[in-house]
Amino acid sequence: MSKDTIGNLLTYIRNTDMKKKRTVRIPYTKIGENIIKILLREGFIENMRKHLENNKRFLVLTLRHRKNSTGQNRIILNLKQISRPGLRIYSNYQGIPRILGGMGIVILSTSRGIMTDREARIEGIGGEILCYIW
Repeated sequence: MSKDTIGNLLTYIRNTDMKKKRTVRIPYTKIGENIIKILLREGFIENMRKHLENNKRFLVLTLRHRKNSTGQNRIILNLKQISRPGLRIYSNYQGIPRILGGMGIVILSTSRGIMTDREARIEGIGGEILCYIW
């Protein structure tokens, strides 16, 4: 397993979404838990719970699906990793990009923790741009 925990987290979620599955089990990391909490708060995922198995901790996520008259449709989740171990991308609060005119979110790692672009602009702090989600 590689040391890029954010890339692994996004790949787990992206692959599960493409397979049209509902749940995914992700190895626990503290930064992963904080990113998942933001996704949960913003409405991109439905549920998160911690799971312990053989002294290994996991996060079990339930992806959000929407029902319509023809049955169950999935909400297409687009995730793009920006900073990676070989190339870190930083921005001040004025230079944080807007995704789809504010419809998507940018997740940042700041000196006050992991937060969305809206929260960082309100607080007036910048940081490392981790990923885009729309």
